Amino acid sequence: MSDSIQPRNGGQILVEALLRNAVDTLYCVPGESYLPVLDALCDTPSIRTIVTRHEGAASNMADAYGKLTGRPGICFVTRGPGATHASNGVHTAKQDSTPMILFVGQIESRFKGREAFQEVDYAQMFGGLAKWATEIDSIERIPEIVSKAFSIAMSGRPGPVVIGLPEEVLFGAAQIVDAPAVRIAQGAPDPSSMPMLHTLLAASKRPLVIVGGTGWDLEATLSFQRFVEANDLPVAASFRRQDLLDNRDPHYVGQLGLGTSPKLLERVKNADLLLVVGSRLSETVSQGYALIESPMPHQLLIHVHPDPEELNRVYQAELPILSSMRGFTAATEKLQPVDGRAWQEWRAAARADYIDHSTPPQPHPQLAGVDMGAVMAHLNKVLPDNSIITNGAGNYTVWVHRFYRYRQPATELAPTNGAMGYGLPAAIAAKLHAPERTVVCFAGDGCFMMYPQELATAMQFKAPIIVIVVNNGMLATIRMHQEREYPGRVSATELTNPDFIAFAKSFGAHAELVERTEDFAAAFQRAQQAGVASLIELRVDPKQITPQSRLD
Repeated sequence: MSDSIQPRNGGQILVEALLRNAVDTLYCVPGESYLPVLDALCDTPSIRTIVTRHEGAASNMADAYGKLTGRPGICFVTRGPGATHASNGVHTAKQDSTPMILFVGQIESRFKGREAFQEVDYAQMFGGLAKWATEIDSIERIPEIVSKAFSIAMSGRPGPVVIGLPEEVLFGAAQIVDAPAVRIAQGAPDPSSMPMLHTLLAASKRPLVIVGGTGWDLEATLSFQRFVEANDLPVAASFRRQDLLDNRDPHYVGQLGLGTSPKLLERVKNADLLLVVGSRLSETVSQGYALIESPMPHQLLIHVHPDPEELNRVYQAELPILSSMRGFTAATEKLQPVDGRAWQEWRAAARADYIDHSTPPQPHPQLAGVDMGAVMAHLNKVLPDNSIITNGAGNYTVWVHRFYRYRQPATELAPTNGAMGYGLPAAIAAKLHAPERTVVCFAGDGCFMMYPQELATAMQFKAPIIVIVVNNGMLATIRMHQEREYPGRVSATELTNPDFIAFAKSFGAHAELVERTEDFAAAFQRAQQAGVASLIELRVDPKQITPQSRLD
């Protein structure tokens, strides 16, 4: 070992490894189990440390960062309870294919197996949740393990990595050579795939593209748009991936998720070819693996995905194409366009159906409170194209997915695993990453109360987000299922809420209550001009359970 290399403790070595891999932000709840890391961050102003009020919020912020940037969101939590709280975001990152690295403090190795203070076996706990769960067993291996973590998190189908940090590894000292930044290889289709795709597409009469997944950058989305336009193809977005193609584009025909148009579902059934790019065709997208049947869809399937373990795992494709999104879309630039006149009417009809379905209808004559359709119509008109919309889970999201029209990539932050509480932490992470952009969080009254304390984080780090709390006094999604399965038997779904306005103001946030539709526009404008985090509570009709359904 060269004498020129100064001894450093494990925390310093770890933070240097993060710097070398271009980390600029991390999210955490501090813990004594990783004090050397916190100390090293004192000397590292280029890494912004965002301290949250709950580990679940920290891991959700890391997921949101990963979605926005394509780089791993970095999260630090302490051992035991810190790790179990943070598992929420790890599950989201796994199902959403988001690059993330969760660092967790760990007990001293010599105490293992005694149920020491906050002891947890992270490999066992996170083994089914993460792409890789490991523990650094010696200080010398820190650069190696961190480099491997970045590679795994970003390669193939992106996902979360969990790394345990034993105390003796962080507090110990050694002379260590740092590893260089990780470089990620971009896969491309094999030479025979694209001519075959061209042949199958040219023979089709009713093609439909389904776009989704992660690993998209601006170059890939622009190339994809050119391919779609050149071949006049109809494009449906998979669940919560509506921002991959401008919804105003005449080729966009809707989303396959919650509140999907029945006409679009019928169109998927009647398609003779599905070109699936990036999506893994999850349970939600495939409507319980029935709309697109597993293992053999009745539609001819071309499936493009970056992970060889995903191809043919659930669906047997006529043509599986192993490729990154950048590699595939670059390959489409070299294809001669096919003659799309055979499906011109098919595409135009699908687009007309989308416009009809995504245009808010007149409110129900007995509607009480704020009309969510009108709220979404107003936001479509006034929000800048690059505005970021976040949400968690609940029936309120159906209005967002159905009526809001996304115009640019990286503007939709929503968990495909249906995690409640995601929207507020995600909005804070988004605003801190892109302070010049408008960030609007939608949350139901139940969803918001999962991480409401993160308003303190928004105020502390000066993130002027706008939170819209849709208050109907119930857990509406579960109530909807109850009414379907057990009519009139209400159990465990009614909510007693705090005064949301007083609650938000107690943090120093701007807050307003809106009870009439006509008052929303002015309230939203005031929130935009407030200069601090804002909350708008919308009192909505509890009977209006979805845009098309009422409890009565």
